[in-house]
Amino acid sequence: MLRNAITASAALALTLAPIAAQAAPAARADAPVAESEELVGTTMWIVAAIALGLVVWGIIELSSDDEPESP
Repeated sequence: MLRNAITASAALALTLAPIAAQAAPAARADAPVAESEELVGTTMWIVAAIALGLVVWGIIELSSDDEPESP
């Protein structure tokens, strides 16, 4: 019985927490972002190189003839 009460109270807390967070007044202001703090750089080049490598690897795997020749 105690286990059911603990489980029910945990479930209630998990469902009410987001509602309480939305009800709170939010007085946030955007912080100014300097150009040096922006997420720019070589990350997109790395992602593009990995994607290109995966495409080339997929083409090689699809075009390779791995089946043995039957007599």
